[in-house]
Amino acid sequence: MARLGALLLLVAAASAATLLLSALPGARGFYLPGSYPHKYNPGELLNVKVNSLTSIDTEMPFSYYSLPFCVPPEGVKDSAENLGELLMGDRIENSPYRFKMYTNESDVFLCRSAPLAPDAFALLKKRIDEMYQVNLILDNLPAIRYTKKDDYFLRWTGYPVGIRVGVDYYVFNHLQFTVLVHKYEDANVARVMGAADATDVIPAGAKDGGAANSGWMVVGFEVVPCSIKHNPEDVKSHKMYDRYPSKIKCDPTTVSMSIKENEPIVYTYEVSFVESDIKWPSRWDAYLKMEGAKVHWFSILNSLMVIAFLAGIVFVILLRTVRRDLTKYEELDSEAQAQMNEELSGWKLVVSDVFRAPSKPMLLCVMVGDGVQILGMAVVTILFAALGFMSPASRGTLITGMLFFYLVLGILAGYVGVRVWKTIKCGDHSGWVGVSWRVACFFPGISFLILTTLNFLLWGSQSTGAIPFSLFVVLLLLWFCISVPLTLVGGFLGAKAPHIEYPVRTNQIPREIPPQKYPSWLLVLGAGTLPFGTLFIELFFIMSSIWMGRVYYVFGFLFIVLLLLVIVCAEVSLVLTYMHLCVEDWKWWWKSFFSSGSVAIYIFLYSINYLVFDLKSLSGPVSATLYIGYSLFMVIAIMLATGTVGFISSFCFVHYLFSSVKAD
Repeated sequence: MARLGALLLLVAAASAATLLLSALPGARGFYLPGSYPHKYNPGELLNVKVNSLTSIDTEMPFSYYSLPFCVPPEGVKDSAENLGELLMGDRIENSPYRFKMYTNESDVFLCRSAPLAPDAFALLKKRIDEMYQVNLILDNLPAIRYTKKDDYFLRWTGYPVGIRVGVDYYVFNHLQFTVLVHKYEDANVARVMGAADATDVIPAGAKDGGAANSGWMVVGFEVVPCSIKHNPEDVKSHKMYDRYPSKIKCDPTTVSMSIKENEPIVYTYEVSFVESDIKWPSRWDAYLKMEGAKVHWFSILNSLMVIAFLAGIVFVILLRTVRRDLTKYEELDSEAQAQMNEELSGWKLVVSDVFRAPSKPMLLCVMVGDGVQILGMAVVTILFAALGFMSPASRGTLITGMLFFYLVLGILAGYVGVRVWKTIKCGDHSGWVGVSWRVACFFPGISFLILTTLNFLLWGSQSTGAIPFSLFVVLLLLWFCISVPLTLVGGFLGAKAPHIEYPVRTNQIPREIPPQKYPSWLLVLGAGTLPFGTLFIELFFIMSSIWMGRVYYVFGFLFIVLLLLVIVCAEVSLVLTYMHLCVEDWKWWWKSFFSSGSVAIYIFLYSINYLVFDLKSLSGPVSATLYIGYSLFMVIAIMLATGTVGFISSFCFVHYLFSSVKAD
C-alpha cells in the first residue's frame, strides 16, 4: 500500500547516540552505509528508468505506460523490487531514454505515438486534469525540476504530464535533461561512510578538458519539460534515436503541443552533462534538504515546556503530598490508623480495591501487548533511519525494516500481554495461549481488514498502489508463519515468568465509588490534548511528506519528539490516575490506558482538518476514502502505542504508591 510506510513511524539504550547525531552539523548529509558510487567511463550507456505516475490530487499511483508514452525497443521490463517498494506502490520499469556518459546530445527523436484513440485521448486529458507527475530515475536519483517564483527557486521531483490552458490540453513532449557529474576519485569512496559536506550551489558550465581520461559519477539529475509542436509527417520514416529534422528550442514558459483525438504525439529529448563540485555522498542533499529547522526546534521547545509543567505536578504529588501522607500514616499505631481511615478521604481509602481486576481484562492485555510491539517497532525503525541505514537512496528499506521489526517484536508483545494477564490473575497463567493468539491477531487483523478494503478500491481503479495477490499471500505467510509463532513463544516465556505481586490485598466486596461532580471519562478524553500539543507541529511535516509528496528525512528530530511524547504520555496518565484515586475511583486500569491513548482522537481530528484545508484539491470519493482509511489505520496504531505507555507508567506508580501502605 502506498501510504503504509509513513503511518507507523514511532531501544531507548541508543537514544543518546541518536540525539548526538541529530545535533551534528553534518548529520544532514549522512549517507547510507554500505553504498558505493558507480563509475561510468566516457561514452558508457546510462539507462533512465520510470516509476509510477503520481498525483497529490488523487493519491493513487498508475503505471507509466498506461499513457501513450514511448516504449523501449526491447519492450517494457520490470526492475527488481523489494517488499517495501511494492507496498509503497512503486513500479519501476525501463524506459527508452538513454544517454552516453559525458556526451551531450540534442534534437534526439524518440518516437511517434499511435494516433490517440478516443479512450486514450480521454485518459490523457483526465491525467492532466488530475495533475499527474512523471517520475524518472537515473543511477537511483529521481529527476528533479526547478521552478522560479519571485526571487527563489522551488524544487520538485518529476514533471507534469501536461497542462490545461482554457479548453485546450498540452502535453510535455520534449525533455531537456541535465546530468551533473563528478570525477571519480578513490578518496570519494573513503568518504562514503562518513558525513557529507553538503554543497547547495550548483556550479554552471562544464569542463571539457580531461573528460576522456577519467571515470565519472552521477551526482545530479535535472529535467526541464517543454511542450513543442512537432510535425508528425516530418518523422514518419525516422527511427528511435535519430536526429530530429530541425533544431529544437526548449522554452518552458510556453506551450504549443496541444493534443487532439486521432492525432499522434511526437516525443524528443536532449541531454547535457555538467561537471559539478557536488561529491557523491552529498548528491541526495538536494532532495533531503531540511526546510524550517527553526520550526522543528520550536516544536521541541514547546514539548519541553509541557513536560516541565507536568513534571512539576508529578514532583509535587510524589515528593510532597504522597510522601507526607505516607509518613504521617505510618507513624500512627493500628487503632489510630483505623480511626484515621474513617476520617480521611482520598487514595488511601481504596487500598483494598485499587488492584481489583478490571473489566474485560483479556482485551486490556491484548491491547497492551500490541502497543508494546508497535512502539518498539517505531523506536527501532526511527533509530536506524536516524543513523542512515534507511536512506531514501535505497527505496523500500524503511517499509521493509518496519515490517521486519514488527514481526520480530511479536515475541515481546506475547511476553508482555501474558505477563500482564498473569499479574491480573494473581499468578494464574491459565488461558495464556488464548491471550497470545489474540495479541498476534488483534492489530494485524484490524490492519488487514482496513487495508484489504482500501486495496479493493485501488484494484477497481487499476492503480499500481494496489497490493498484488501474490504479495497478499506473502504477507499472510509472514503473519502466520513468523509473527504468530514468535508471539506464542513470547506468551510461553511470559507464562513461565513470575507475576508481579500486589503489595496489598483485595477485598471480596468492592467499595462503592462516590458520585462524581463531573464524568471521569470527560477528564480522560481531555487529557489527550497535552500529548497532542507536543507533536502537532511535527505532525504537519509528516502529513505533508505522506500526502504532498515531500521527502521527510529529519529522523533525528522525529526521534526526539517521540521520546518527548513518551514522557508526556507517562506523566499525563500518572497525574490522571492519581486524581481518580484521590476521589476514591479505584477503576483506574482502562482510564490510565485511554488518558494517554486519547491523543489518537485529536490526531484523527487533525487529519480531517488537514483533508479539508490542506488537501482541498483531493478529488473523488475514492481518494477521500483512501485518506480516511489510512488515517484510521494510523490513529489505531498510535492509540495502542501511547495507551500502553500510559498504562505501564500508571501501573508502576500505583504499585509504588501502595507498596508503602500498611494494610491488614
